[in-house]
Amino acid sequence: MKFFQLLMKKKELIPLVVIMTAAASGASSFAVYSLKKNDVIIDRKNNPEPWESVDPNVPQKLITVNQQWKSIEELQKVRRATK
Repeated sequence: MKFFQLLMKKKELIPLVVIMTAAASGASSFAVYSLKKNDVIIDRKNNPEPWESVDPNVPQKLITVNQQWKSIEELQKVRRATK
């Protein structure tokens, strides 16, 4: 209750409180959204190598500028040798 009484006494704090509340709710909602996306992996026990299941045709960045996927020969050789 003291917080609301302080806001009623000092009305210039109301816009600051509104902006900070909106920023905090936006940041927390973006964090929840990011955790629910398919490319974010939380469970490391059931999928120890999550990079193996990434589709190279789907961009994984928020902004993709002139991205073209090419396989790296050395990486393919190492992958074949380790399996």
